[in-house]
Amino acid sequence: MTTSVGSGHASSALSAIDILTALYFHHLRHNPKDPSWDDRDRFILSKGHGCPALYAVLADAGYFPKEELANHRRLGSILQGHPDTKTPGVEVPTGSLGQGLSAGCGIALAGKLENKDYRVYVMLGDGELDEGNVWEAVMSAAHYELDSLVAIVDRNRFQVDGPTEEIMAIDPLPEKWRAFGWNVIEIDGHNMNEILESLKRADKMRGKPTVIIAYTIKGKGVSFVEGNNEYHGKALSKEELSLALQELE
Repeated sequence: MTTSVGSGHASSALSAIDILTALYFHHLRHNPKDPSWDDRDRFILSKGHGCPALYAVLADAGYFPKEELANHRRLGSILQGHPDTKTPGVEVPTGSLGQGLSAGCGIALAGKLENKDYRVYVMLGDGELDEGNVWEAVMSAAHYELDSLVAIVDRNRFQVDGPTEEIMAIDPLPEKWRAFGWNVIEIDGHNMNEILESLKRADKMRGKPTVIIAYTIKGKGVSFVEGNNEYHGKALSKEELSLALQELE
């Protein structure tokens, strides 16, 4: 997708793809034939720049034809550079970082008030945690005991300007979420068994929201992209793509 149009965030998508695969093919209650089904679980990709991963999963699940993936980031396409509700399966527009968890809180609170049993999952980037709005949402979710809400932090330790701990240190991250009243689970974000088990554990939590801190590798699966922040927002050349696909296969 990103190579065909010459722009996009492939490395940020690769750190998240295992988690999205677990959600859409093993855990979420959803129906690609009826994206607005009232009792569906909700997923919000707050780190909207990682949308190539979401689009690939939605297409594979049947929300829209896979041929649409070739139109990613093209004018008039249903697959914009950040998620938009014109895309079947996208709950809320994201990309302006820091807002996805607040939207998730609102949706979870609405479900609680209406006695709905759907669950709400929000994936955040670790660089996104620099945004103050995130921590307002963290505090609000704990206050309202939104136990249907699960935040997933894609902890790949990089943001656009460099390593997170050099730009704005966020460790000790688990302790911070606990201090705000959240149930905290830490996992290897590329280990499918750990991902699935953490989602099941989150389902059983009552009285408080859950955060899954998923330790990941930016650019996972492509040796020359892994942990290389020079590829943030940079599409691979056709030659690089050929090498990357060989490694991923």
